[in-house]
Amino acid sequence: MNAPFPHTTIEGYPRVGANRELKRALEAFWADKIDEETFESATHSLRLDTYARLHDLGLSEDYAIPADVAYYDHVLETALTVGAVEGETLADEFRLARGNAQAAPLEMTKWFDTNYHYIVPEIADEQEFQARPQRVLKLVEEARQAGHKVRPVLVGPVTLLALSKPAEGSHTQPLEHLGKLVDSYIEVLGYLHAAGVEWIQLNEPALVADLQAADDATLADALIQAYERILGTAKRPQIYLTTPYGAARRGLDAIAKLRPEAVQVDLSVGTLALELDYLERVAQLPVHVSAGLVDGRNVWAANLRDLRAKLEQLPGASVTTSVSLQHVPHTVVAETTLPVDVATWFSFADEKVREVVALFAGPLDAPEAYAQADRAVRTRAESARTHNRDVAKRTAGLPEGQVQRQPLFAERIEEQKSLGLPQLPTTTIGSFPQTQEIRAARAAHRKGELSDADYEKALRKEVAQVIDLQERLGLDVLVHGEPERNDMVQYFAELLDGFVVTENGWVQSYGSRCTRPPIVVGDISRPQPMTVEWAKYAQSLSAKHVKGMLTGPVTILAWSFTRDDVHQSVSADQLGVALADEVHDLEDAGISIIQIDEPALRELLPLRQEERQAYLDWAVRAFRLVALEAQPTTQIHTHLCYSEFGQIIDAVAGLDADVTSIEAARSRMELLQDIDEKFHSEIGPGIYDIHSPRIPSVAEMAELIRAALRHVPAERLWINPDCGLKTRGYAETEAALRNLVLAREEVLASALEPQLV
Repeated sequence: MNAPFPHTTIEGYPRVGANRELKRALEAFWADKIDEETFESATHSLRLDTYARLHDLGLSEDYAIPADVAYYDHVLETALTVGAVEGETLADEFRLARGNAQAAPLEMTKWFDTNYHYIVPEIADEQEFQARPQRVLKLVEEARQAGHKVRPVLVGPVTLLALSKPAEGSHTQPLEHLGKLVDSYIEVLGYLHAAGVEWIQLNEPALVADLQAADDATLADALIQAYERILGTAKRPQIYLTTPYGAARRGLDAIAKLRPEAVQVDLSVGTLALELDYLERVAQLPVHVSAGLVDGRNVWAANLRDLRAKLEQLPGASVTTSVSLQHVPHTVVAETTLPVDVATWFSFADEKVREVVALFAGPLDAPEAYAQADRAVRTRAESARTHNRDVAKRTAGLPEGQVQRQPLFAERIEEQKSLGLPQLPTTTIGSFPQTQEIRAARAAHRKGELSDADYEKALRKEVAQVIDLQERLGLDVLVHGEPERNDMVQYFAELLDGFVVTENGWVQSYGSRCTRPPIVVGDISRPQPMTVEWAKYAQSLSAKHVKGMLTGPVTILAWSFTRDDVHQSVSADQLGVALADEVHDLEDAGISIIQIDEPALRELLPLRQEERQAYLDWAVRAFRLVALEAQPTTQIHTHLCYSEFGQIIDAVAGLDADVTSIEAARSRMELLQDIDEKFHSEIGPGIYDIHSPRIPSVAEMAELIRAALRHVPAERLWINPDCGLKTRGYAETEAALRNLVLAREEVLASALEPQLV
């Protein structure tokens, strides 16, 4: 007899470890400080510790715990398992993710509307798929030996292909290969069945989005095509089909027709607010429902009574999270410095597991959990932290609708010729490597072991070295390197009112890269200047222009946990005017070039087409508020990365920046095909992929510059890396930037480009 689906479960759990054990193991392995056997042992221990922790938190039924495991990225792991990409060894996996001296890595982009990055598989015309179930079988067996029956997790075949791209030179779209790919999935399922696995989780979040690769109807048809065959296979585990990150529309009808053994649906407050009849539609499904009522995307404690009322409309349903908990930190328990009055408002991964368990149990069987939830809701509503009258008054006085910097770009660009910049000017995006010495000094200062004066002395020394390095390399527009910033968002959150920050609230962004998102708890304002003194000091060290560096309002919100009691546009306006004050102070300090980074502009784009324009309107407005009163001689830069540029081209143009730098190296400049006469700013498409440790050659960079010149006139083109250099080391950074400058010189000296003659 097949095992029943568990009453309580989650869609996934943070993979990086409560103490970032995965990050440390990865980076030690990449640095050759540990061998493969030691790496495997460390990650094996992390997995078993995770299973034991989840069991103790209440997920004690068979198959309640998902084996949502990945060394670098779950899409890449699935692609390897079903043979959508070539590779069998650990070295193969990291070559695909990070590249090496011989090969560039696969492209990386944002996972739906989150800050997580996934590796993009490339599907060739002649693509063959080969089942490689060994990884999944190993996970199952090691868990079984430790006393756990875990549920293997794979990205489903429709989503895997919908998020893939055609290999270079291919004439077919990835979804055209669905039939052959399903063969591979069926083979993997057969191996799992033979190993005694009774449930497998297949994630199909593509069903909740309007994708460029396929519309809603096409994806629903693809789901039927794939799962009629999968579900019709005799020797397989039971299928738990998931639809996280939003509401499935035609996909839900397809699921009703297919009738998998169980289905997960996102029933979070945000999803139900957009799809008013979704709960009613879900209640009519003729399959076992796992109700994703506990919000896995944000950190606010659940209103268990409200969620329980919704659950009671789904008789017999299990309870789960709306999405994987990989998007939230591990536990509030690890936070010892949160203000006492707000700490009870939050729920991280462990607390959300407890909420899932308590929600299913109900108020009679879990009275303390419901009492705690009641207190969190009440105290937050009553708190004076939430609203600031002065902020409300200032934003109420802003013009309605869109705002416009004056004069327009055509006049500003003429005035900015006074900056005296050369043709094809070179610069970097902002951050330079954060050395161990700087990190140690920051930690010592935080602990009170290093005085303010000594800490500032260490930072000034680093800034001076960064300026000197850029001067020696011959870069045209310099940056101060941002050694004082632990993170491009948290730095500002610590200096703005309306935020709280965590000590250990790490969330995986990709691979070993983690961030600590701040939390917006109330109205936002700027008590005092935040970047001015560092910009002034750096500028005093060079006759060249040094950029002032700000993180834009949309990115600050995207990389924070935001309020759920006001619309995000309210917080965006508040950030816009706060950062506008910083622009004014930077100008007064003599800074003539100011960069307002918005790498996350695409990230918050709603998954459904009809909701996108409203978002883009307020996002563009918030950015424009920052630069609204800037002098025409002040050159405003912005930066975007991994943002599917073509999908938001009108909005990027609408930012009205004077210079826009964008990620382009991994995609080999293909995104520049989307630039047309609507896009008037100067452009800096990245020619150095900083997310890979490899150092591109002068010839490779020169080739990318020439590719850019086929789309962008020389007078509008800047030369820069894809992103900030914080995660790289100084040796590779210096070598790569030297090649970047030499590549620019080679192109300038070439007579092959008519534009440069």
